[in-house]
Amino acid sequence: MTAMAPSLAPQPSYGTVSVVQPGSIAEELGIQPGDQVVSINGHVLRDTIDYRFYAAEERLKIVTLRASKERVYEVRRDYERDLGLEFTEPTFDGIRRCQCRCSFCFVQQMPPGLRRTLYIRDDDYRYSFLFGNFVTLTNLTREDWIRLEEQRLSPLYVSVHATDVALRRQILGNPTVPDIMAQLRGLGNLGITVHTQIVLVPGLNDEAALTKSVSDLASLFPIVQSIAIVPVGLTRYHRRGLRSLTPSEAGDLIHRMQPRQARYRRRRGANLVYLSDEIYLLAGHPLPPAEAYDDFPQLENGVGLTRQLLDEWEGIRETAQAIRPGYRKATLVCGTLIAPILQSVIPPLGDAVGVHFEVVPVSNRFFGSSVTVSGLLVGEDVISALRRHELGDLVVLPRAMFDAAGECTLDDWTLGDISRELGVRTAVAGTLEELLHL
Repeated sequence: MTAMAPSLAPQPSYGTVSVVQPGSIAEELGIQPGDQVVSINGHVLRDTIDYRFYAAEERLKIVTLRASKERVYEVRRDYERDLGLEFTEPTFDGIRRCQCRCSFCFVQQMPPGLRRTLYIRDDDYRYSFLFGNFVTLTNLTREDWIRLEEQRLSPLYVSVHATDVALRRQILGNPTVPDIMAQLRGLGNLGITVHTQIVLVPGLNDEAALTKSVSDLASLFPIVQSIAIVPVGLTRYHRRGLRSLTPSEAGDLIHRMQPRQARYRRRRGANLVYLSDEIYLLAGHPLPPAEAYDDFPQLENGVGLTRQLLDEWEGIRETAQAIRPGYRKATLVCGTLIAPILQSVIPPLGDAVGVHFEVVPVSNRFFGSSVTVSGLLVGEDVISALRRHELGDLVVLPRAMFDAAGECTLDDWTLGDISRELGVRTAVAGTLEELLHL
């Protein structure tokens, strides 16, 4: 699932219209970009979820503000026609901030001097529903539960880390954290399903604690639809004394979970527990086949992306020869973790399409060499690494190293900036198909 970065700009109390779709009901009514939508059928809108929920009725009374003057529109619509509005922000009353102090919080491991939005510790269940952001559920109010019951916001994505109450409070650094199992049962009673994650920290929530957490969460199936286990990520700015998973520990974890996955598949028709790609790559272990990931419920959490890449290569192996990209030599950038996989796939792909590809793994000096994933590469490190290479006609960067809008890296380099600095055409790709059609 892709994560939406919240804005730090002051939020208006009402939703500000950014786009009015041509030919839409809103355009026919005369609603314009810059108008603020106050309410629909008497319901004051808190976010785009409210907009979708209350605008689904056949008869609508819409109250807006334009230049502080109220305007009221009444319309009867066909159910298949959308009102046709987009907003400047997904939430109109701000973003719910995290009240926890996790020892492995990535935001607290960021270096100083980056753009302000990167330091927001958001924990808003609405972003979880809208964009798949993981939340802790530790800040839900009575009003939130009432809303969840009314609107059935499903699925949600929940960071569990441990089901034992005392251990979870220790991990989250918050002594008032409620019982996550009770919360998940409560969501299930409302007809809401969840996808969960456990960030695994050696010596903290592994071994017996992990066994308990996985067993507890699995007992809540089908409320709990998936359990992802991902290794803790630590940058060189980490000061809390934690350590990363070792290759040996990653291998042991795979072997521990395999019988459990097989048992869940027999009983529930799905593996239910999924290990992140990083765990298999760290252990040097073959990735499971696609069917082991079921419907790939946690792709955005790094679970199954590598398997999809390998299967994509198998799928286009025969047809790739018919493609002739508009370049003859290209440099493909990646993090050090995925490099061996790409170096086994990309050269044969290049042979098939008549392109010489060079795969260049970039060591992450910005966050530290222990950070090996492509999604955390920064422009500064990429430029420094590529200056030592013959780049050819094209440099291809991983889409994951840019923000959700595809505009800039974590250290605020745009694609245009990188291209000008390197003196060569630069593009991004997230799949092999995208790579071949640049």
